[in-house]
Amino acid sequence: MVQVIAGRYELVEVLGRGGMGAVWRARDRTLGREVAVKEVSLPQGLDDAQVERMYARTFREARSAARLDHPGIVTVHDVVEEEGRPWIVMQLVRADALDKVIAREGRLPPDRVAAIGLDLLDALNAAHAASVVHRDVKPGNVLLPRGRAVLTDFGIATVAGDETLTQAGAIVGSPAYLAPEQARHQKATPASDLWSLGATLYAAAEGRPPYDRPDVWGVMAAVLSDDPDPIEHAGPLAPVLQGLLRKDPDQRVSPGEAERLLRQVAQGPAPVPEPPRFAPPVPGPRDVT
Repeated sequence: MVQVIAGRYELVEVLGRGGMGAVWRARDRTLGREVAVKEVSLPQGLDDAQVERMYARTFREARSAARLDHPGIVTVHDVVEEEGRPWIVMQLVRADALDKVIAREGRLPPDRVAAIGLDLLDALNAAHAASVVHRDVKPGNVLLPRGRAVLTDFGIATVAGDETLTQAGAIVGSPAYLAPEQARHQKATPASDLWSLGATLYAAAEGRPPYDRPDVWGVMAAVLSDDPDPIEHAGPLAPVLQGLLRKDPDQRVSPGEAERLLRQVAQGPAPVPEPPRFAPPVPGPRDVT
């Protein structure tokens, strides 16, 4: 039986599932177009008041995300209620996520990672200018249509917020890409998104996250107390990765400096000028007298 959300969005197939619910390919019966619909689910173990509060936050933040209009951000079209919970209607982008590309191809060349980083940084700058913080930048939320990178799940992926980070033994969000201040249950800020951007680019360049531990609790402990694992393959990306992954938000590299460093890598090393060529001197007439 076909399921239709809010009398308008016909669910066609599941595109993916995560800790915060499933994403469906759907058909908008009103406009006759395909869209992506996020079915928002919260961790088990929350009481009714917490569920109500988190769903209200979902609606509020989805509406905030809908204000964003940027080519590097997946557009939020609508937020509706069905079966007592919110469903987020978004632009459908037919592309693999960065985590799938890393799994398939392994670590990516530094210049490609830098180009991805520039697109994501531009998207984050636009969001932060509108007072929207993503809070869950990670490879799984980066889509790679041809020739560009697009950020999805703005303000949606971690709608449960800090208070439910470890509620009922569940981790909301992605610990390996969670800024240290978020792991401490502090408010996420634009600097938190920059840390997560650094962790995402680290994973793309190294083929693994910056804290490679056997379980989520080990990752959380490392995020709070350890330096990132040594950089082995990122090459010229090392300065920007190190700058973005500083634990103190006030010490992290600025967006402007991050852009400058990423652009240097994306454009490649400056060509080495050839030394000037001098023609050998032409011998003058010899005096034979």
